[in-house]
Amino acid sequence: MTNPSMLQAKLERLCDVYAAQLPEKLKHIEQMWAQLPQDNWDAEGFQTLHRMVHSLTGSGKTFGFALLSDVARNLEEHLRQIVQTETVLSEDQRQHIQKLMSELRQVAIYREALFNNQADSIAIAPPNYDALSPRRIFLLEDDLEQAEELKVQLGYFGYEVTVFHTLTDFRVAMQQTVDVVILTDISFPDNSLGGVEVVKEIQAGRETPLPVIFISANDEFLIRLEAARAGGIAYLNKPLNISKLIDKLDALTSTLTTLPYRVMIIDDSVDISTYYSEVLEQAGMVSMVVHNPLNVIKTLLEFAPDLILIDLYMPKCSGMDLAKVIRQLDAFVSIPIVFLSAEIDLDKQLVAMSLGGDDFLAKPILPQHLISSVNSRIRRSLILRSLVLRDSLTGLFNHTAIKDELDREVIRSKRHGTSLAFAMIDIDHFKQINDTYGHPIGDRVIKSLARLLKQRLRASDLVGRYGGEEFAVILVNADRATALQVLDTIRKDFSQLRYLSDRKEFTVTFSCGIADISQFRDVTELIEASDKALYNAKHTGRNQVVLSDAPAVEAAGST
Repeated sequence: MTNPSMLQAKLERLCDVYAAQLPEKLKHIEQMWAQLPQDNWDAEGFQTLHRMVHSLTGSGKTFGFALLSDVARNLEEHLRQIVQTETVLSEDQRQHIQKLMSELRQVAIYREALFNNQADSIAIAPPNYDALSPRRIFLLEDDLEQAEELKVQLGYFGYEVTVFHTLTDFRVAMQQTVDVVILTDISFPDNSLGGVEVVKEIQAGRETPLPVIFISANDEFLIRLEAARAGGIAYLNKPLNISKLIDKLDALTSTLTTLPYRVMIIDDSVDISTYYSEVLEQAGMVSMVVHNPLNVIKTLLEFAPDLILIDLYMPKCSGMDLAKVIRQLDAFVSIPIVFLSAEIDLDKQLVAMSLGGDDFLAKPILPQHLISSVNSRIRRSLILRSLVLRDSLTGLFNHTAIKDELDREVIRSKRHGTSLAFAMIDIDHFKQINDTYGHPIGDRVIKSLARLLKQRLRASDLVGRYGGEEFAVILVNADRATALQVLDTIRKDFSQLRYLSDRKEFTVTFSCGIADISQFRDVTELIEASDKALYNAKHTGRNQVVLSDAPAVEAAGST
């Protein structure tokens, strides 16, 4: 994210560039007006003139030329009425248009200081980024064996655990610590409520209490009450169910960095599109600008935006027509389309939205208003899409969604020549787990693997529940060797996790097959290869990661 002073400088440079180009823009408008025939109707010519003036209406005020925008709007409205009648201009009409053309020249010298402090007003982290909570845990437990085992188990999920065996050592450490989650037993040899009392001491005087989870072998109501009064947010019984503890910790300390929102801007105006791109990127988003709407389809599939901003009036293809085309693509049926235009006719705005748009923002729009509108639209869209695209048990992509993501990533990989690995994972002997311990325990195993994959893989990697106990992983910019190393480490750690059912502990393993896009022609071959590698892993001992074989090459002239 650009700092405020850098953004301020960028916006001022854009304003200077616009001011320098303005005389040429006005010259082109005047030339277009002069070329129009006086004795017959030229529909295409008038539409081009209208579009050129419309561009001034939307861009002028954005770059500090408010009076220019006002005069351009009057001229645009007059041209619109003429375009609708499709009749040769009268002398009065020509004189009125000429008068407005002259006014454009006169007001073009008035430039306002629009950008003062504007960068500071938008120099904020985007709402889709939650401040990262600490993943450090202070564990207060006098049982050395239990403490060490708990530290190891939490370590598999990426938590940094510091163990304290005495209340005194814990008090000393907490004097210099402000950003940990406290996990503490309640009863200690010299004080049956020692854990509760030390937490009360630590929390006293703090503006923001530290999150505390109590663990205890005592399930009496009065003990729970004391723990709650001390500020405990959870109370877990011994023997400890690791899966439940991880659920609580994940809710507190989620460190899964949400990928920045992706916004595509489709506008033939280089000035305006660059300006909005800078504003959105300052807010932490990723933007992609397309100036020619005829080239948008391939870019759409590759960039996969969360929202599309479209100008209403563009040469060769209007924003409304473009929206209709985009809506016919299955992958973009639900992606928000927001029209960004100086059009103030409510009827036209409603028509545009009826043809595929979700919202209409009128130019000029203040940066903070643009950011707020884009953020809220994307946030709502992602919530709705998650209900369709996400697996309800794990929160991962479902079968259809992860295959769609793979299609997009393969296209991107082939286009840029980047590496891509695809892995299939299957939990070993899962039916036996369900039969022995019950389906709720089986669900807990599935959730724990899903959680481990999300925590250990990069934010750019994609994970889906392919079906039942089977998972799919897309490792972006990773070759087969890298994928093997990453997933084999996760496999080893997963096999060390302990599950509890009826006071009996057990462990689970998984098998994995990996294929690399460099060896295969398309998505179908990639999936088949990883599935075959998984089959080999399952049938040669399980609990292992197997790489796919390179496809056989047919000899020349073979039949």
